[in-house]
This record gives sequence, C-alpha cells and structure tokens, in this order.
Amino acid sequence: MKANWSIVPLGEILTERREIPPDEALLTGEIPIIAKISFSDGEIELREDGKTRTKMILIRPGDLVISGINAAKGAIAVYGEENETPIAATIHYSAYIPNKNRVDIHYLWWFLRSKPFRSILEQYLPGGIKTELRAKRFLSVPVPLPPLVKQKSIVSRITNFFCRVEEARNLQSKATLLQRTVMESAIQDIFNRFKETCPFEQVTSLKPRSGPSFPTSPDWDGTPVLMPSSVTGFGVDISKVEYGLGTETVSPLDRLEPEDIIIARGNKRDQVGNAGVVPEEASGWVCANLLMRIRLKQDLANPYFCIYWLRSPQMRTHIYNEMSGTNPNIQKINQRKIQQFPFPAGVSLKEQHRIVEYLDALQSKVDSLGRLQAQSKLKIDALFPSILDRAFAGKL
Repeated sequence: MKANWSIVPLGEILTERREIPPDEALLTGEIPIIAKISFSDGEIELREDGKTRTKMILIRPGDLVISGINAAKGAIAVYGEENETPIAATIHYSAYIPNKNRVDIHYLWWFLRSKPFRSILEQYLPGGIKTELRAKRFLSVPVPLPPLVKQKSIVSRITNFFCRVEEARNLQSKATLLQRTVMESAIQDIFNRFKETCPFEQVTSLKPRSGPSFPTSPDWDGTPVLMPSSVTGFGVDISKVEYGLGTETVSPLDRLEPEDIIIARGNKRDQVGNAGVVPEEASGWVCANLLMRIRLKQDLANPYFCIYWLRSPQMRTHIYNEMSGTNPNIQKINQRKIQQFPFPAGVSLKEQHRIVEYLDALQSKVDSLGRLQAQSKLKIDALFPSILDRAFAGKL
C-alpha cells in the first residue's frame, strides 16, 4: 500500500440502504428478487417468482450489494446505474449507497473481492470469514483508500488486464475444443471408409451380460466392482471401484478378464454406450449392474479397435437413437440392441491393429497438448489474483 493512501472504515464511504420493498410489488414481479450473486464474476441472478417467507430489503440502481453469508467467496455485486427499476433481496443481503465524492464503486467492488480484503476480514471478524457479514460489522472494517483519481486509474488498469486474461481464457477454450474435434474428425474419417457392416454379435463370443447386483461400499473388502463412472470417458478407470461385503456369490461368467469390453447400458444420455477395455489389474473383478461385460472373438476383433468404433460420431448417433427410458436423466440400451450394433465387416485384424496404432499415436499427441493446456490454465487462473494483489498494494 502506498504511503499516501488513507485507511478508512467502510462506514465513511458507504451508507446502508434501509428501505423495504412493498409486498405487492414483490408478488406481482414488479420488483424482482435476487436468487444469488455469482462467486466467480459477481453477476446478480434473479428469481423467477416473488414468493418469500423472509423479510426483504430494497436495492436501487448504483448500490453495492453484499451477500452476508458468501461475501468472502466473492458474492459481492454492483447493481448498475443503467438499471431502471429497483430489486429486492432477503435480509441475508445488504445494500449500500457509495459516497461518489470519495470512492469509485468499481474500485471498491474489485477490492472487496480480492485476497487482501479477505485477509482483512479474517482479522476483524470475531468468527473469521465464516461469520455472516452484517452491516454493522461490514461498515466497521478498515480498507485502504487512495485518492479518487488513483482509484479510477487502478480500475482502468485492472479492467484492461481482465480483458486480456479473458481473451487468453477464450483462446484456451477454443484450443481445447479443437483438440476434441481433431480426434472426432480422425475417428469419423476412418470409420466412414467401412461401408459394409455386420451385427456386432458376429464378433462376440460372450453375449453382453449385465454385471451382478449386490450392495457395495468403498470401505468394504469383498469383490471389487467397477462402477458406471469407470467408463465416463472411453477407457476403464480402475480407481472408480467399490467392494462387496465378502459374502456375495459371483458367477464365473461375471468375472472380468483382460481385454473384455465393458459398456454402459444405463446412464445419463451422453454416457450410455461409453466403453473401455478391461486391464490386467482388474482381472477377476466384476462390473456394476448398469455395465455389461462383452467378450470378443479374438480372431475377428481387436478390443481397442472396438472402443474407437463405439466412440465414433456415427456410433454415438446410432446409440442415441436406440436408447430409451421414461426417466430423462437415466437412459438405457438393452442386450439385443447392442448385439445388433452395425460393426465394420471384413476388416482384417492386421488392419484393425494398424488403425489402433494410428489413433493411439494421435490421441497421445492430443493428450500431451491437453496437459500443456492444463498447465497454461493454472497459470492464467493464478495471474489475475496476483494482478489484484499488486493493484491494491499500489504496485500496478
């Protein structure tokens, strides 16, 4: 903090608004009610109705709005002067009128959402930042206040940096989407070449078989059970496992073997049909009842080729069209439909192996780029808080 910056209690630059909205205006929707303030960007979200059982406060355009419960998490907003009508909130919020001769409301908004302010709260609130921040306590908290001209300069610089950071995030999101598109496009191009198909059952030696159903827990030590989440992405995540009590009876046909395929027969719409190849580490385990075990004829089908085939945009569309269920959150596909999946016919094992090698190499490059993107995201996410720290230390 610069030497010429004052330290003032918030009560010197803010005045609590103590107006109450009319009940009728709330019920008719004339005055909408705050549902929440976003932690990430301080945006106000409004309720769809005006029903309330608690006391309410009125908020006018230009007010600073604080969530008493979640202020330390970033739930602080400016209800902009461009708005033409007031809004309301429960008494767990509070609204403040800024003294425009002493404080720039946007400078204050940025500061109140910064790490330096959270550190101040920890010192001045008896119960720490988990204490509900009511007006009396909030207005007594001291904050650094540079001259008004300096405040506006800081806001201008922060806004400029923020726009650059957001631009970097947008570019990163586009790059991530492009990575996915590269793989989807490559898989689609390959499987578009195979015009002839046969029912999937012609290359399987064991019909799709649902996993056994018995109670499981992460804390028990019986039979390991791969959960539906183990195939959320295409592949098998053996960390997504629970265990039976140890008294369960398991058929030999339910015991997984390496290079079996397990496929989700029931899940959220975008996850039905997700599948993976059972690794050596899961030999002898079973899969959950919403998964199915499939064994291939080894002289006809490469299991990893099958996974890329199931992952192809063509098969994803086919599965979407075949699934059904009365619950929109859980869709299912049955054994008969899986057996009739249109599998590429006449593709030699040698050709399947060559395709798997090519797609694996491409996936490896995409994954490597993804790791670099993840590291970049961490740096970008850490950049803006550090900019705020420098700004409110007078070093920006």
